[in-house]
Amino acid sequence: MIGNNKYMRRVFLIHGWGGSPEEGWRPWLKKELEKGGFEVYAPAMPDAEHPRIFPWLEILRQAVGTPDESVYFVGHSLGCITILRYLEGLQENQKVGGVVLVAGFSDMQITVGEDEDVQELQSFFQTGLDFAAVRKHCDKFVAIHSDNDPYVEKGKSHFSGDDGINELPSALESILQFTSE
Repeated sequence: MIGNNKYMRRVFLIHGWGGSPEEGWRPWLKKELEKGGFEVYAPAMPDAEHPRIFPWLEILRQAVGTPDESVYFVGHSLGCITILRYLEGLQENQKVGGVVLVAGFSDMQITVGEDEDVQELQSFFQTGLDFAAVRKHCDKFVAIHSDNDPYVEKGKSHFSGDDGINELPSALESILQFTSE
């Protein structure tokens, strides 16, 4: 368990498939949140090139410890479904403060590309996501997508470092909004 002070606002940044805590906009977001007094954790998810849901969930559970409403999450790509699966498995009385999902997806249909072997992601999607269970554990969600959503940022592609995205103000603004409500 990384930290468990009920009154400390903690944010967990969860990277995606092939990603790392040091890639893209995560270092910038971590620094900006820390300036605002948040404790920020960006665990390296195991075997990011060949991810499996159970090791990823275990790392997340260990990092968070006991969740409460001072805990927030920002996930990128496969990190989003990891966070949603984590929430789905929480105990009845456990709630977190908010979740920001960046370039997320909730089923294999969205991830299938001609050049990608996405079969290794199957462990994340063996069962359908129970959105009702997820919603019992969090009331505040923001989804950030690129060009197909006219209300957020255009031209951000998949929001990865490879796309040149090294800052993500909309994710920072979302966390700040969650904590000011």
